[in-house]
Amino acid sequence: MNKNKKRFEHKSKDYSGVREYPVNKDTELLSFLLETLKDQSRNSVKSLLSNHRVSVDGAPISQFNFKLYKGDVVIISKTPIHKKTRSNLPIIFENDEIIVINKPSGLLSIASDKEKGSTAYRMLTDYVQQKDKHNRIFVVHRLDEDTSGVLMVAKNPKIQKALQDNWNDLVKSRGYIAIVDGIMERKSGTIKSYLKKNSQNMMYSSQKRGDGQFSVTHYKVIEEKDNYSLLDVHIDSGRKNQIRVHLGDLGHHVIGDDKYGNPTNPIKRLGLHAYELELTHPITGKVMKFTAPIPKEFNILFPNFKK
Repeated sequence: MNKNKKRFEHKSKDYSGVREYPVNKDTELLSFLLETLKDQSRNSVKSLLSNHRVSVDGAPISQFNFKLYKGDVVIISKTPIHKKTRSNLPIIFENDEIIVINKPSGLLSIASDKEKGSTAYRMLTDYVQQKDKHNRIFVVHRLDEDTSGVLMVAKNPKIQKALQDNWNDLVKSRGYIAIVDGIMERKSGTIKSYLKKNSQNMMYSSQKRGDGQFSVTHYKVIEEKDNYSLLDVHIDSGRKNQIRVHLGDLGHHVIGDDKYGNPTNPIKRLGLHAYELELTHPITGKVMKFTAPIPKEFNILFPNFKK
């Protein structure tokens, strides 16, 4: 076997007919595929693109000279991945540098091991490529699949890097509305712990210093009704599932969160929504604030609440 072929196969991942290849340097898509798939002819590699079997981070791409950046993941599928015309996107703000959307609940931010197609990343890639097929977007941060609300992406790698390299210093406020089971014993408080992932890809809290990533969550009860509490939550750190784990640590799971507990689900979705993101522009120093309206499902339990 060709040594180079063996090297690339070792680094790729295969999930039910979908093979992933991480990008380790800036290059163009065709060049990357030719270098990676050394066992295939040039015409065979080109046919993968022309037959729409190649995507970048879950977004289908057919341009030979599409620009790849270190950290991208090229995905090759056994079946065609077709682009979709995007209209009525929940765009909150857009300029030459960023796009901010109100991500729906149930939509992944980016492709995962199980889902390659239906993601916010793909939706936004399809959207910007309607204007120019060479356009693309770059991930800045993420929201959990079942969490709705403010999600920002960059339009070029320069602004992405500037935002990501200083994200915690630039962000002034990350606000969430959460609905939890039960009446909170303390009406406000701060939860601190170290969050770590276990072998089942679940996050858990530890009070042992250094045993995971230090995480801080602040909450305040806004309203109580029946056996539910409506909370205003702010985080100082953005860890995976942070709010869900921390509120569960208090014995009050976010409704609909059957991953970390067994709470009720009266609104038929996760009761967590990112309503606010406020940050300082990394280059201009201007403060930008983006908000997403509270989902109508939340008013099933709290009909008079407005944010």
